[in-house]
Amino acid sequence: MTHPFAQPTSPLRNTSMAVAHDDRTVMRRASTLLAVAALGLAVLMALPRMAAAQDLFAPVIKVNDAVITGYELEQRARFLTLLRAPGDPNELAREQLIEDRLKMSVAKSAGITATPDQVMEGMEEFSARANMNAEQFIRALEGAGVSEQTFRAFAESGLVWREYVRARFASRVSVSEDELDRAERATAGSDVRVLLSEIIMPAPPQEAAAVQARAAELARLEGEAAFASAARQYSASATRSRGGRLDWMPLTKLPPALRPVILGLAPGQVSAPIPLNGAVALFQMRAIEETGVTQPEYSAIDYAAYYIPGGRSSDALAAAAKIKSRVDTCDDLYGIAKDQPEDILERGSKLPAEIPSDIALELAKLDDNEVSTALTRSDGQTLVFLMLCGRSTALTEGIGREELSLQLKNRRLIAYAEGFLAELRSAARIREQ
Repeated sequence: MTHPFAQPTSPLRNTSMAVAHDDRTVMRRASTLLAVAALGLAVLMALPRMAAAQDLFAPVIKVNDAVITGYELEQRARFLTLLRAPGDPNELAREQLIEDRLKMSVAKSAGITATPDQVMEGMEEFSARANMNAEQFIRALEGAGVSEQTFRAFAESGLVWREYVRARFASRVSVSEDELDRAERATAGSDVRVLLSEIIMPAPPQEAAAVQARAAELARLEGEAAFASAARQYSASATRSRGGRLDWMPLTKLPPALRPVILGLAPGQVSAPIPLNGAVALFQMRAIEETGVTQPEYSAIDYAAYYIPGGRSSDALAAAAKIKSRVDTCDDLYGIAKDQPEDILERGSKLPAEIPSDIALELAKLDDNEVSTALTRSDGQTLVFLMLCGRSTALTEGIGREELSLQLKNRRLIAYAEGFLAELRSAARIREQ
């Protein structure tokens, strides 16, 4: 029964309620569809990142049967950047990782591996150079985005290679008493002077293996005429037109690290390849003599380096010649560099052992206020206008014969190792993926 005061139900009201119900249903379905669509869009947007992450772990270089991933390249480059390694960190990372694969492969074939404890010891040793223990160094690396495994792989490769080199080449390395006698003279004032010839070959990263292999062949040259011919053909030094011949030079002017190598040469003998900054050097001993006049040891060398864009282009060399005509001393270079970026001119006094090897070698050929334009930087894109400002003399104490013998042996081991690594690289199948 219908209550007498009840309002009759309006057909319009029923329709409105139905529509409202349908609207809510539609809205719920729409919300669900929008949520699904949003999720799908998020997934689609994430796919490139997921693909990039997967690509990062995909092989990018194959070295014989071993692979190098994009992640390893990125990590090693970041690691080298933190270490402030000279050169392009990306290119250097590529070269190092290729060499690491070759080193680990040949060591494994010889049955040489490193235990986890030995690797950790190597990591501790490396960390100590930064005045940290391994744990502190690893935390610092991870804070900068470099994984512990990247550091561990770096340390392991170095350890394994060092053991392999000792096992393979140590029996070939010996130092005679006569060589030690001559090397001892290099530790303080000396009356020895040497007559050398040189071959300096640029070795940019992409050509480093080929240049090392060529240097290993040239190290076997016999006779001054053969060396002079090779210098004219391959050397980039200013002496190439003279067959690489240098003038008589006091031993104490040579870089300290080079003296034991030079003193270990007999007349006519060629040194093992010597790595420089972006180059490889070879020296032939033409003559050696005692003058009877002691030359002092140098405690510091003051020099200036002014950087000219263009490498060894005609424009850059012309600019260098113009600057040379305008300066008499290193102080004059401040006027040349005025209103230019600060890093275009470097001037300072350094210990001989702190000077880059290629610069130290050029400075050895110069007298005060003389100039060299033989060097470049930035893979040959920047010419170095190098000027010797002066040398400071000091008395030094000689080191013991045992330590000196060890230094000579280590340098020869390094030369053997670098030559063998160049051979490995020349024979390797290296493919970009």
